[in-house]
Amino acid sequence: MVPPARVDALFQPFLRVEATRTSDDGGLGLGLSIVSAIATAHDADLHATALPLGGLDVRVAF
Repeated sequence: MVPPARVDALFQPFLRVEATRTSDDGGLGLGLSIVSAIATAHDADLHATALPLGGLDVRVAF
């Protein structure tokens, strides 16, 4: 679950919300930072919202 206070930080490279996760669990923490870079390069709107039951809603509007 993503705490609402950490949603904006999710777009930083190599960030993992769960400190116990490692690269052995899969992923490097780069996905959302790449999405952010692409959205910025195209002057798109990027919004993320933590969902009440867990998960994340990420929307990009070009």
